[in-house]
Amino acid sequence: MRITKVMAALLLGLLTATLGACGARVESRGNLLDPELVADISNAGISKQEILEILGSPSSANTFGKDTWYYISERTETVAFFAPEVKERQVLIINFDEKGTMQSLEYKDLTDGRQLALVERVTPTFGQELTVIQQILGNFQRFNKNKK
Repeated sequence: MRITKVMAALLLGLLTATLGACGARVESRGNLLDPELVADISNAGISKQEILEILGSPSSANTFGKDTWYYISERTETVAFFAPEVKERQVLIINFDEKGTMQSLEYKDLTDGRQLALVERVTPTFGQELTVIQQILGNFQRFNKNKK
C-alpha cells in the first residue's frame, strides 16, 4: 500500500515536470519600432541622417534599384518540440530619392505576407551511382593495394 503512494507521488512529479517543459517560448528578432518614433518620421522630405538618429540602423537596405531601407521585426512562439509559429511581424519600408530625402513610407504586417511553395526538384549529377556496399568495398580495395 505504501509503495503505491510513493509510485503515485513519483508519477505525479514526473507528469508535472513534463508539462512544465512544454511551456511556450517567445522569441523576438529584429528591431520592434516604437509607433511614436515612426510618427516622428512620417513627414516626407526628412533626410537619411535624421532617420538614422530617430530609428537607428535599418535591418536591410536595397542595393539594386531604388534606394530603400527596411526595418524588420518578428515575434515567434515555440511550444515544446513543435515548429515555431510567427505571432507578429512588422516591416517598415522607407524609400529615398536621389538626394537622400525620404520619398515614401510603407508599413507591412503579418497579413501582407504570403507562403511560398518550395521546389522539390533534384539537380542531376554526372558520375557513378554506387550503392553503400559498393562504396565500402571500393574503400577496402583502395587501402589494401600491395606496396612494391
